[in-house]
Amino acid sequence: MLSSAIAVIAFAIGYLFGSIPFGMILTRIAGTQDLRSIGSGNIGATNVLRTGRKGLAAATLVGDMLKGTAAVLVAGLLWGSAAAIAAALGAFLGHLFPVWLKFRGGKGVATYIGVLLGLFWPAALAFCAIWLLVAFTTRYSSLSALIASFATPLLLWWLGHPQLALLLAVLTLLLWFKHRENIRRLASGSEGRIGAKA
Repeated sequence: MLSSAIAVIAFAIGYLFGSIPFGMILTRIAGTQDLRSIGSGNIGATNVLRTGRKGLAAATLVGDMLKGTAAVLVAGLLWGSAAAIAAALGAFLGHLFPVWLKFRGGKGVATYIGVLLGLFWPAALAFCAIWLLVAFTTRYSSLSALIASFATPLLLWWLGHPQLALLLAVLTLLLWFKHRENIRRLASGSEGRIGAKA
């Protein structure tokens, strides 16, 4: 049984990992304009791609993903699987609501994949496969994430991981909340497609 103190510590470690804004850091180092002033205003990889810097977008994707994985693995190695779940939640919330950026963070797709990779990697691969399939056919990053995240808790439940399914259901709700403007634009037909510059 995970103690309350360890759960809080694991959550805090996860939050600190998750709150690292790789998109902001990398684009500032590269001398591009403030991410929050272009495209969707998001600090994630999709908006970095709108700067036309594919390498920076890829680096942002990897950084945002691996910070979630690292948080889960560190907490899991130190305190076990329950702590890993607490760290996963912390990392995801840290990315969405980083204190350093006045709680205005990313939309969570890469970090979602990252924590899933640390918790149960086959589900992360399934998420990526669904994302790629939808992205290839529609060229909508947001729609790909929405569909893949909807499927993930169902897959985990079906595979016999109810605790992970519950966690990922919570993360999916948060991810959909952060994509609420994308959902409106998808409904109106005005959503930007992958690779389109601002």
